[in-house]
Amino acid sequence: TNVPAPDMGTSSREMAWIADTYKQLFPEDLNHDACVTGKPVSRGGISGRTEATGKGVQYALQEFFRHADAVENTGLNDGLEGKRVVFQGLGNVGFHSAKFLSEQDNVKVIAIIERDGVIINEDGLNVHDVRQHLAESGGLKGFPGGEYHENGAEALEMDCDILVPAALESQINASNAMRIRARIIVEAANGPVTYEADEILRSRGITILPDIYVNAGGVTVSYFEQVQNAYDFYWETDEVYEKLDKKMTAAFHAVHKAAQKYGIHNRMGAYVVSVARVAEAMQLRGWV
Repeated sequence: TNVPAPDMGTSSREMAWIADTYKQLFPEDLNHDACVTGKPVSRGGISGRTEATGKGVQYALQEFFRHADAVENTGLNDGLEGKRVVFQGLGNVGFHSAKFLSEQDNVKVIAIIERDGVIINEDGLNVHDVRQHLAESGGLKGFPGGEYHENGAEALEMDCDILVPAALESQINASNAMRIRARIIVEAANGPVTYEADEILRSRGITILPDIYVNAGGVTVSYFEQVQNAYDFYWETDEVYEKLDKKMTAAFHAVHKAAQKYGIHNRMGAYVVSVARVAEAMQLRGWV
């Protein structure tokens, strides 16, 4: 069974050890490298895997803003460039999505929330500098390029165009949903918006791009790694990005089409697409 590597925790070196152990246990399987993903590139891993989830977040937002009917209710029809973005979490996913969006799409990252508080700069934060400061000091306090505040939770309620919770689950809940002022919430973390908050936000006209779609870039590129191992053919980073872009784009259209067809929101649209695909596979196999 293929085991996708998580973005945090298990290291690529440990994933290589798993592949080696599997090879010893099952020497008859000539495709042992494909048993696990997240390996180092030199050990059968795939280029671009580290930043894949963040890259997928970027592709999700890019495709969303290409479609006027998708962004119509947000009042942000003039494109992604210049949009004011708040990030919660500057780990692997938050850092790479903030980096790509600020450097390639010219968004303004006006606030970054971390464990010890938040830094704010309405002119835009330098994501690389913030990451470096975090690595050196262990927190945001003392960063010279922005205004520091200890209460990071309140920064979720800042006036902004896009809010990207990229850290913990249930950060937007029934207690703060009425005070959220973002036009769009992009779920880069797993389950950052609770069920109750989801209903409140949608009733207020706030658009949510759901985690089931937005943060799928990592597992998608893990699948690419498995394919590479199976065929013993390896792609360059740009090729990996191109294939990921196509997958994220196709997924957006499937979700958006379902939402329009049934008059439902994006999260439900993603569920409809997912369940329909599973049901079709079961029917084709004669299981139902």
